[in-house]
Amino acid sequence: MNKTQCVIFDCEGTLVDSEILCCQALSSVFETFGATLTVEQAMDHFVGGKLADILMDTRDRLGLNISLDVLEPLYRVTLRNLFESELKPMPGAKSLLKFLTDNNIEYCVVSNGPRDKIEHALELTGLLDYFVGKIYSAFDTNSWKPEPDSILFSAMSMGYRPEECLYIDDTPKGLEAGVRAGIKTIQLEGVSKSSFPGVFGSIQSLEEVEELV
Repeated sequence: MNKTQCVIFDCEGTLVDSEILCCQALSSVFETFGATLTVEQAMDHFVGGKLADILMDTRDRLGLNISLDVLEPLYRVTLRNLFESELKPMPGAKSLLKFLTDNNIEYCVVSNGPRDKIEHALELTGLLDYFVGKIYSAFDTNSWKPEPDSILFSAMSMGYRPEECLYIDDTPKGLEAGVRAGIKTIQLEGVSKSSFPGVFGSIQSLEEVEELV
């Protein structure tokens, strides 16, 4: 097995403990329009992917007729406020990043979210300094997970081939993107219990990554 040269992280639910906050924001936004969507129901359907798709799927499931142009800005503001007050790094994130730095293993982050949202999440959790110049967004490639393009772009930009990298994500759509990119993909188990065929393995916490690299 090739030694891992570069670890590629998803952001939300992988580096920052955000998925429960995302589900709270979904619940809050749809309850604004009189729908009943508990946080638990939002969690049951949480698979990651592009925000517009998540909002439309939820809207259609609830039988509502609300424009995405209304839903998306409201969701982003609601989530931003939750992030400001409650967002924390994932357990073990800082110690893992220090371990990778000390062992000269490169790393970066790639997310479906816009760059400013990724930077904001990392800043709030004290992780931003680790990722200066190493933040990649699906908006860079105009292609969102489960498509593999943004992950392949991040590996190439860091200067590594797919087989030299390890990818960590927590949602089925993110895991699918990693597998399709031909990168050894690890599931960090969290809100979403669903996986994707072809993942290399699953971990309960980021501390376990040290043994994998």
